[in-house]
Amino acid sequence: MTQSALTVLQDVFGFSSFRAGQAEIIDSLIDGHDSLVLMPTGGGKSLCYQIPALVREGTGIVVSPLIALMRDQVEALKACGVQAEVLNSSLSQAQQQTVERDLAEGRLDLLYIAPERIMQSRTLALLQRCALSLFAIDEAHCVSQWGHDFRPEYLKLGELAERFPDVPRIALTATADTRTRDEISRALFNQTQKLFVASFDRPNIHYRVAARNNARRQLLDFIQSVHPNDSGIVYCLSRKRVEQVSQWLVDAGFNALPYHAGLSAEQRQQHQDRFIREEGLIIVATIAFGMGIDKPDVRFVAHLDLPRSIESYYQETGRAGRDGQAANAWMIYGLEDVYRLRQLLADSDRSEALQQQDRQRLEALLGYCEQVECRRPALLGYFGESYEGNCGHCDNCHNPPELNDATEEAQKALSCIYRTGQRFGAAHIVQVLLGKRSERIESLGHDQLSTFGIGRNQPKTYWHALLRQLLAQGLLAVDPDGYGGLRLDPSCRPLLRDQASFAMRQDAGVSHSRSPKKASAKQHIAPEHQALFDQLRALRLELAREQSVPPYVIFHDATLKAMAEAQPETLQDMANIHGIGQHKLDQYGEAFLDLLIETAARQ
Repeated sequence: MTQSALTVLQDVFGFSSFRAGQAEIIDSLIDGHDSLVLMPTGGGKSLCYQIPALVREGTGIVVSPLIALMRDQVEALKACGVQAEVLNSSLSQAQQQTVERDLAEGRLDLLYIAPERIMQSRTLALLQRCALSLFAIDEAHCVSQWGHDFRPEYLKLGELAERFPDVPRIALTATADTRTRDEISRALFNQTQKLFVASFDRPNIHYRVAARNNARRQLLDFIQSVHPNDSGIVYCLSRKRVEQVSQWLVDAGFNALPYHAGLSAEQRQQHQDRFIREEGLIIVATIAFGMGIDKPDVRFVAHLDLPRSIESYYQETGRAGRDGQAANAWMIYGLEDVYRLRQLLADSDRSEALQQQDRQRLEALLGYCEQVECRRPALLGYFGESYEGNCGHCDNCHNPPELNDATEEAQKALSCIYRTGQRFGAAHIVQVLLGKRSERIESLGHDQLSTFGIGRNQPKTYWHALLRQLLAQGLLAVDPDGYGGLRLDPSCRPLLRDQASFAMRQDAGVSHSRSPKKASAKQHIAPEHQALFDQLRALRLELAREQSVPPYVIFHDATLKAMAEAQPETLQDMANIHGIGQHKLDQYGEAFLDLLIETAARQ
C-alpha cells in the first residue's frame, strides 16, 4: 500500500488500517487501472475511490443515482475536511455556477453528479476542460437489465472511456449475481477491467425468517423485545399497508413515519430527512425507500411481505448495521406472498428470457426462506460465494427447525387440488381437506369427493404451511388465469406415485425467548459504558442540530462506543480512536473531551 493512501486514511478519515480488500483496490486505481468492485454494504466501498481521488491529481467525479445519497456523502466528506460538492437539480442556478467554477479552477477534491447530467453535452464539455483524477460509478448494478434496479441512463456511461481514455474508472455495487456482473462488465468496460469481489457476508447481521400468522403482533413483539429505542426500516408491499402499519406503530408508542410514492415529493423528503437526522425513528416504507440512504446506525430491517428476489432482499437488509455494529434482518411471509409473486411472474409482459431469470430468482428466495440449516450458505451461494454454515447468527443456527416426514399429507393435498379441478385457491382446498361444509362447497359437490375431510387430523395452520412449502418447492403452481387457483406442477408426479418423499419444515413459533439481539453479533455497548455512551450521543445530537447535519456525520456510533470504552484524557489520546481524523479532532475534540473529563470527575 502506498504511504500516501495510508496517510489519507489515518489523517482524513481517522482509521488506522484498511479493511479486507480495500488496499488492493485503492492501489490499482491510484496506478490508473479500471476496476469493477463488488463489496457488501458497510464494507467500505466509498473509501475505495475517495482516497485515490485525494491522492491523484485532479478532481474525482462520482456518478451517483440519487440526490439524497449524494448530499449525505458530501456532508460526511466535508466534516472530514474534504473539498466535495454536488452538481444536481437540487441546487439553484447560482449555486450550480459556483460549483462549476470551483471545478474548472481545480478547487474540488470530489464532485458528485447524476448519470443523466454527466452525459449531457454541456457537462461533458466542462469536464473535458478540467483535470480529472478518476470516474467512480456507484450503484453500478443499475446498468443491468438482469438486476433488481435497472436504470437505462446508466447504459450510456460506457462512453466515458472513449471521451476520457486517460482517466481511470471504477464501478462499484453491493449486489450482483454472475449475470449482473457480466452485464456491468460489458456495458461499462467492454470486459477489460480488473474484477475485485469481496465477501458478501455481513457477520454483524442476524437473519431471521418466520411464518406470518399475525403480522402486527409479530412485528410489535420483535421491536419491543429487541429494538425498543432503535432506528429501523419496515418494508411493506402496498401504500395502504404502509400507512396502516405506520399509524399502528405510532398508536403503540413508537416514533414512526410512512414513506411511499403516494406521498408528495415534499412529504417524502421531510420524512427521509427526519429519519437521517433523528435517532430512534422507524420508517415504514415500500421498496421505493432506501437506496439513497447512507444512515449507518439502522439497527433493524423488517419485511412484512416477501421481496421479489434474493438480490432485493440482500440489498434491503443491507441497510441495517452499516456501521458494523449488531443488527437484525427480520422477515415474515406466508402462502399469499408465494401466490402473489408467482402470479406477477405469470402476468408479466417481459421477454421469455427475462421471465425465466425472474422465476429462478424467486425460486432461490423461496428456497432461502424454507431453509432448514444455516441461512448463510443459501444467501451467499446465490452470489457465488461458498460458506460452510453454522454462522451462529441466524435463526436456524440458534433454534434449528424440526423436519418431519409429510409425504402422506402432501399426497392428500395434491390429490385434493386435482379432484377439485385445479382452479381453487388455498382457502378452499383447506376447507375441503378439513371437511368444512359451506353453501359453496356443497353447490360444487366438493363435499362428495373422496378427499373431503381426509385432513381432519391436522389443524388449518398445518395445511396452509404445507401448501406454502409445496409452492415454494415448485410442486404446485398458480393458475395463470389470474384468479390465484392452485394447480399441480408436473414435478409432483413422483411424489403422487410414491416414488419420492416430502419433508416438511415445522414452522417456528413467534416467541422471542431467545432474543435475536442476544443471539446476534457482539452487543452494541457493554452495560457499564451505556450511561456514558448515552451522554456522548446526546452531545452529538446537540452539535448536529446546531450545524444542521445528521448526527453520524459528526461521529458514528462505533466511534462513540470506542470513546466510552477508552475514556481518553487528552486530545492526543482521542486522536487514536477509530473514526477520528485530524479535521474532526480539531472541530469536535474539545467538546467531547470536556464531557469525558467532567463525567470522570463525578465518578
